[in-house]
Formats: sequence, structure tokens, C-alpha cells
Amino acid sequence: MEIKIPEVGESILEALVATWFKEDGDSVTKDEIICELETDKVNVELTAEASGILHIVVPIGQTVPIGTLIATLEEGDIEPASPPKTAEEKPKTATPVATDSLEKQESQAPANPAARHQAEERGIDLQKVAGSGRDGRVILDDVLTHDKTAASQAEPKKPESSTVKAKTDGDDRPITRQAMTPIRQRIAARLLQARQETAMLTTFNEADMSWVKKIRKRHQEQFTKKHGIKLGMMSFFVKASIEALKEFPAVNASIDGSDIVYHHYYDIGIAVGTDRGLVVPVLRNADQLTFAEIEQQIAALATKANARKLTLADLEGGTFTITNGGVYGSLLSTPIINPPQCGVLGMHSIQDRPAVVDGEIVIKPIMNLALSYDHRLIDGREAVGFLKLIKKYIEDPSELFIEL
Repeated sequence: MEIKIPEVGESILEALVATWFKEDGDSVTKDEIICELETDKVNVELTAEASGILHIVVPIGQTVPIGTLIATLEEGDIEPASPPKTAEEKPKTATPVATDSLEKQESQAPANPAARHQAEERGIDLQKVAGSGRDGRVILDDVLTHDKTAASQAEPKKPESSTVKAKTDGDDRPITRQAMTPIRQRIAARLLQARQETAMLTTFNEADMSWVKKIRKRHQEQFTKKHGIKLGMMSFFVKASIEALKEFPAVNASIDGSDIVYHHYYDIGIAVGTDRGLVVPVLRNADQLTFAEIEQQIAALATKANARKLTLADLEGGTFTITNGGVYGSLLSTPIINPPQCGVLGMHSIQDRPAVVDGEIVIKPIMNLALSYDHRLIDGREAVGFLKLIKKYIEDPSELFIEL
């Protein structure tokens, strides 16, 4: 039986053989995960369609076109083996959680319903999750963090890049040469495309984060207890962006040839940094989501991104993007547009700064905001007005709740 690189999506033409979970000549059983492929968008796991002996043709580290033969399977009866230790399964507890044990967890491990549901889906023993909620209660954040940490610890090791020596001015100096992964190549191509094919410009403003901080502090415990996840900053900016996009529809549009395509829906891309590079999963119909649903979906997408489990459906589309460089300590940046979108909002670190209020100098928590936009479609007046409206909603979030 031939094992080939499958078709993953219309725009994906090649894949990197990232990991073999079996050695050449090993026996495999039907439906066992044997290989992980990495494309410029998503990772794909291949399973054995029958039992037999695996013969590897393409080793780890090679990038080959879709349809390439990467292994063969010598079919035959094989005794069932223990479940494969894949990148996904390793973070989970080694002992399957039976129904009676879950009922036991129910009484012994205090946890929110959302946290318990995710733990059951991921096979996580709640007894092993440290709870950060009230009285040690396990919340959704705790489960996602536990799963992410375990996944990073269990990630299969890939061959290290070889070190070669290069001569410089007569001296032998060591260098490391490493092939760019498909996703890094894709990122590079997209960034270059944005620079070459858009008339990108950036406008800046700053927002007083006092009210957002007060709201989070005042309602954090109750919000976490009810929804099983913490109230973060991102949900406020998603909500504010959607309201601003409604006022300035060009920022939510795209250019298709000589046409302007106005989107009457709001699919917001949230930039997520991973060990492989930046990915932008999308919140679908974000205008219909509550604050809690936004936070829950962002957390779930971030976990999938770090575990390399994002699908094409998670990444495709998007009408506007938000990126938060503040989590890395950035004070100011010019974010790059994600084509064919025409706008991207950049968030940054919050700093206490002196500000003049009613003639007096006071200390305020200030965040720099940046909006990069395609000047072919969006004029400076619209871009500045859009960012001022986001500033207005962030500085007085009550308007987001009462829909003024």
C-alpha cells in the first residue's frame, strides 16, 4: 500500500515531513498515527489505513509536493499495540479516564462546567490541574494552560540542524544553516506581498485604560466564576473594533481587482505567536459573540495554535485583524496588513504616564494604539476617525454594553 502526501487545500502545493512516529521497518496497526506533515498553513497527521510493516521513503525534514510517495505499507496481520504516543496524546494522562472516574472527579475536584467539559474532551485528570479560581476551583484557563504546558513538554524532537563552518577573512567561524519551514516561508511571502501590493500607512493614537482596568478588577472574580475563564483585554478591543468597523465599513472591506468588496459580517483575525511563527486564526461572526465567548474562543484557538492543531477553517478568511505586541513588551510598532484585508489594529504595553486632567497632572495607564491601513481604499480621515472611535470605546466601555 502506498502512502502519499494528501491534498489538504486548494492553495497548498507542498508539505514538510515533520515527524515520523514510527521507525522504518516498524509494525503499525490500522488507524494508528504514523506521520505528521507541516504545510504553510496547518499541520496534518497521517494514519495507517491498514495494519502491516512500514517502509519509509521520505525522511524527516524534506519538503515534497502534494501526491508524493513518502512511504509504503506491507500489509499483514499485526498484534494490537499500545496506543501511539503522539504529540497530541502525550499531554494527556496515561491512564484512560473512565466514566466512574469522571464521576469521582465530579466530587473530588471542584471545577467549572466549561473546565470539566474541556478536561473530559482532552482526557485531562482534573486532580492534576492546579485551580486558580476561588477556593482552588479549576477554571477553563487552568485546563488550557495545563494542556498547553504538557503539549510543549511532550513535543516530538526533530533532528537538529547541522553546524557547518564558513571562512571569513581567513578565519573559520561556525554558522548554523537551517531550511525555512513552510509556515515561515509563507509568513515571509505574505509580509513581502503586503509591502509590495498595498499602499500601507500607519496612524497612531493612545488610550487611557483606566476604565477597562477598573471593570476587569471589579468583575473579574464573578466573571471567572460564571464563565470559567478570565476577562482579558482582547475582548474589549474586539468589541470596540466591531463598533468602529460598522461606522467605517471601508476598513472592513477588501480590494478585488478594480472592485471594492464590502463585508457585511465581522470575522476578526487574532494574531497568535507560536514557536513556529505568527498565525492568525479567525473569530467567525465576532459581532454575535459575548465577552465570555470571545475570551473562550481566543483561548481555545491559541491552545490549538501552540499544539499545531489549527485547521484551514480556523485560518481562512478574516475581514480585519488585531495583534497585541504588548504581551512581548512592545510600546509602539507599525503592524503589517494581512492581505487581502485593508486594516490591522496594533495593541501595545500599558504604561503609567503623566496626563493633564482638568488642569492637573495625574498618572494614567496609557496604551499606544496603531492602525495600519491600505491607503488605496482608506483615506487618512477615515483611518484617524476609526482609531479615535476605538479610543472612545476603550476609554468609556459602558457604550459597548448599552449599545449607544
